[in-house]
Amino acid sequence: MWIKEINLKHYRNYDSAKASFSPNLNVFLGRNAQGKTNFLEAIYFLSLTRSHRTRSDKELIHFNEKEVQVSGEIVRQNGTITLDINLSDKGRVTKVNHLKQAKLSDYIGAMTVVLFAPEDLQLVKGSPSLRRKFLDIDLGQIKPVYLSDLSNYNHVLRQRNTYLKTAQTVDMAFLSVLDEQLADYGSRVMEHRLNFIEKLSQEADKHHFTISTELEHLTIKYLASVKFNQVDTIRQDFLKQLTKNHQRDLFKKNTGVGPHRDDLSFFINDINATFGSQGQQRSLILSLKLAEIELIKSITGDSPILLLDDVMSELDNHRQLKLLEAIRDNVQTFITTTSLEHLSNLPANLKIFTIQSGQLSEEKNDGDIDI
Repeated sequence: MWIKEINLKHYRNYDSAKASFSPNLNVFLGRNAQGKTNFLEAIYFLSLTRSHRTRSDKELIHFNEKEVQVSGEIVRQNGTITLDINLSDKGRVTKVNHLKQAKLSDYIGAMTVVLFAPEDLQLVKGSPSLRRKFLDIDLGQIKPVYLSDLSNYNHVLRQRNTYLKTAQTVDMAFLSVLDEQLADYGSRVMEHRLNFIEKLSQEADKHHFTISTELEHLTIKYLASVKFNQVDTIRQDFLKQLTKNHQRDLFKKNTGVGPHRDDLSFFINDINATFGSQGQQRSLILSLKLAEIELIKSITGDSPILLLDDVMSELDNHRQLKLLEAIRDNVQTFITTTSLEHLSNLPANLKIFTIQSGQLSEEKNDGDIDI
């Protein structure tokens, strides 16, 4: 899979922009605060309908404008498709091949991306919400039913929490109905996650073993807040714990157990990675990203598009080499950088775009570019 071209209208600091890309490597070059990450974000937005940097849709709309439009032509194994998103104060409208999509799960997955940004280096030591977001984005792209189950779970969770906060007199029968619904959707969410983490752990370990010059093994463990005996008892065990926690939930006015409180742990040679060196943690995250690429490809049949937002400078030559080896001639890649000096082993068939003050221009690549 690769994105052939993209059109932006009123996106961030771009009044309008259009670009055609290489199916291999594309580099966005420019000083800080010129719009490199904004352009990369637009590609991410076209795939997932949301930004990875902000929850405020208004921030995506160009100054004094009322809507933003992003469209692109995507080449997949089974043909070419067009994607369109229009975002305004009325909401977002998504289209695949010019046909409006009624549900988010009908749109997401048409174009898959893997993002590696500086904040990903916080995955190991950061908050559990970061790791849940990582799970949700990956699973949502490769398994549309997961998005549907998660959306339904979150809807019932909001209902339950609102009821806990606002009910003057609690109707235990009604609370039990909400418990049943929450256990239904929540157990499905957990099963999706368990299956995914098992596959991700196996694939990430292969990459980490290679990157660490065969010295380290990587293990990922799913930390479910619902304690269960086995997979086929998750719903039953979840329901029991919801019932058991009624007094706690009524006192604190929120739901204390469920997938919304799940987490992940990473282990290097059976030692929690939070105690690892910075270099080990960088290798771990790199291994995760390479594993994401392989998993998406194996499940969907198409390689995802890789977005590298100012992270190459965070990787030493050895890790850069491992990354570029893994994606060479296989995965369309976009890199943002302020300089080409720290990049090595770049392929010849690349496109370089210079970005300055929201203006994008393609550099002529005659083979003499010093990289």
